[in-house]
Amino acid sequence: MAASHHHRGHFFLLALSLAASLAAAADSSSTHNITTVLDGRSEYTLYNSYLSETKVCDEINSEHTVTVLVLTNGAMSSLVANLSLADIKNALRLLTLLDYFDEKKLHSLDSGSELTTSLYQKTGQAAGNMGHVNITDLRGGKVGFAPAAPGAKFQSTYTKRVDEEPSTLSVLEVSDPITFPGLFGSPSASSVNLTDLLEKAGCKQFARLIVSSGVVKMYQAAMDKALTLLAPNDDAFKAKDLPDLSKLSSADLVTLLQYHALPQYTPKSSLKVAKGDIPTLASTGAGKYDLSVVSSGDDVSLDTGKDKSRVASTVLDDTPTVILTVDKVLLPPGLFGGAPSPAPAPGPAADVPASAPAPETSAPAPSPKAAGKKKKKAKSPSHSPPAPPSDSPDMAPADAPEGDAADKVESKKNGAAAAAASFAATGACVALAVASFL
Repeated sequence: MAASHHHRGHFFLLALSLAASLAAAADSSSTHNITTVLDGRSEYTLYNSYLSETKVCDEINSEHTVTVLVLTNGAMSSLVANLSLADIKNALRLLTLLDYFDEKKLHSLDSGSELTTSLYQKTGQAAGNMGHVNITDLRGGKVGFAPAAPGAKFQSTYTKRVDEEPSTLSVLEVSDPITFPGLFGSPSASSVNLTDLLEKAGCKQFARLIVSSGVVKMYQAAMDKALTLLAPNDDAFKAKDLPDLSKLSSADLVTLLQYHALPQYTPKSSLKVAKGDIPTLASTGAGKYDLSVVSSGDDVSLDTGKDKSRVASTVLDDTPTVILTVDKVLLPPGLFGGAPSPAPAPGPAADVPASAPAPETSAPAPSPKAAGKKKKKAKSPSHSPPAPPSDSPDMAPADAPEGDAADKVESKKNGAAAAAASFAATGACVALAVASFL
């Protein structure tokens, strides 16, 4: 009998442990939102607005463990002067550390110093280890931050704690940005040759199509306003189930190519968290020719309603323009509603319609900013929008304004709370079920 009670006790403790683990897992699945953390803090409004404009906020929010080094409005103003948005984006990435550092940890570093990885290093754009940050506990109680280059000065120092979510998100104020020679000077989207860029990225067939149809002029006119280009690679045009694109009318070919572009700046990190339908340049007011996103971990796919195409790589990320490659041609049901006919072997560019008439669509507006955000500086001269070419097709309307940000955040929190409650309830049921058999 004593042994029976002993085993019952073990089973009961096991059930309680399982319930606690499930509840903990639910709690760890919750995510942070850096712009929400900084909302209402007037000293960081400029920093916060650039987090949203460059979409670095989406990259931060996708990290489970992260330390964000924020700048006051004064320090941020000095940083952004005469910089392109692409350069500002890299500066913000270098201020984002992919580890958790609170005030206590800053003053208890092993050997008084630590080299940590930044979000800039993770992008793969950093030369060598220049995307790492050296954190050192200096004399007099100060903690300094410097680039990884040997002998680099600690130009940035810890000022104060702003906020934290233990073990996941730490927000700390620092005195100055962290910079190094070579961090700035990214080529602007307006200065690059779009077709050359696509050809070097392995999208030669797509480049031929946009040139022969005249759609390249539409893309170029949008590159300094807001554009996300989804370029199928050459293997995508060799797929056996691809319909014969040479049978499309000139107008339908233009619509297909419009379908491969979004009238907004949406890098891969932002696509990962996108919800609902996303308008393309071909979209109409009725929602026709929209896309949706399916993501799993770092894999992001675009769903046309007919097929899915995976985002393969980033060719150019220069706010407000991003060029991504995809592994399949995006086939809108509005053009390819029936079963696709096999495609012939890829032919020369001459097989493609020589030119396409401009479709009668309206011009897009720039993607709307989040509620309450204001653009803080004018574009640098290299980012001045070119005059739209008179012989290029007009663009489709931009997407409708986003809903109230606060409502979205509250909905997200409620959803996370409901999930946690569900996990906890499941654990409790397991405990009760085990107990009932004892």
